[in-house]
Amino acid sequence: MEIKENFPIVLFDNQCYLCMKFASAINFFARGKIAMVGHYSEFGEKIRNDILDESALEMFWFINKKRACGGRAALLPLIKSILSTKTKKSSMSKINDGCEYDCKTVKAVFVRSASLITNSKTIDL
Repeated sequence: MEIKENFPIVLFDNQCYLCMKFASAINFFARGKIAMVGHYSEFGEKIRNDILDESALEMFWFINKKRACGGRAALLPLIKSILSTKTKKSSMSKINDGCEYDCKTVKAVFVRSASLITNSKTIDL
């Protein structure tokens, strides 16, 4: 599957309960206009190898035609894309719930929320 055919893309940790809830909320508000891809899916690995660097697993990413933004830097472009009426419907907007780790604790919520605020990166494509 070609990466450029699926822009915009949200790349998230699909092994974390909180991250999947975050991705589900994004998918709900975007109404299927953004491709939702898990870090550990086959397509997610392809994106990490072709576009992103070694910090790919540290944060969620929003990838469009111009750049890949991770963490805090991805919030504004993500919101703009959600509110945009120009974005077409994505065929990859389904999220599979399959959390295998203990992500529902208060500590996990704090750590994931803090990582969203502290991590930030932009890669021009």
